[in-house]
Amino acid sequence: YTRAVPAPRQPGSSFKPFVYLTAVEGGLTPESLVQDSPVRVKNWQPENFDKRYRGTVTLTEALATSINSVAVRLTLDVGADSVVKTAHRMGITSPLQANASIALGTFEVTPLELAAAYAPFANGGQGVIPYVVRRVRTADGGKVLYERRGTGLGQVANPRKLAMMNQMMSETLRIGTARKADLPGWPAAGKTGTSQDYRDAWFIGYTAQLVTAVWLGNDNNSPTKK
Repeated sequence: YTRAVPAPRQPGSSFKPFVYLTAVEGGLTPESLVQDSPVRVKNWQPENFDKRYRGTVTLTEALATSINSVAVRLTLDVGADSVVKTAHRMGITSPLQANASIALGTFEVTPLELAAAYAPFANGGQGVIPYVVRRVRTADGGKVLYERRGTGLGQVANPRKLAMMNQMMSETLRIGTARKADLPGWPAAGKTGTSQDYRDAWFIGYTAQLVTAVWLGNDNNSPTKK
């Protein structure tokens, strides 16, 4: 059983880049000021991971330190429908519900599709369709029986907007929740994610050449030991 391909799990905060990209496409920048304060949606009041609120912060700080209240507030501002469209445009293939909790990754995706959806951040905005088999030859290698053909999804995001996202997600490795993934002397970026009760732990990281999604959790969906 390969957990990379058919195993849907909650992405938690590793979904937030699609929220932030939607906000950046709507006019915000890494230096935009946003409010980290309690937010309530009907009977739902999400809390920050550390249960603290910092007041006014930059968009960069909010993403790098994975502030929940800001992600929810941004989703309410841009509209959950817009966030869903952004995620699907970037490469998420699982069905998504357009509600405020999408900001915190409360639905399920697979590690493969999450890695694929991060690829446009790394390659200048070209959407990719992941595949495993590139070519099949006869035993003597003389005849090609199958060769993967076709292209990706084309240009799915503006390179200038993605440059802002890369700037913010590189800070995740420098000052944020992914400091242990920093590669000295090697430009890299990414985002961490943790689902409720530590059932899932994620890191999706990328350089200019490679995107990698790492997931850790229990097959029976029980909590991990943090």
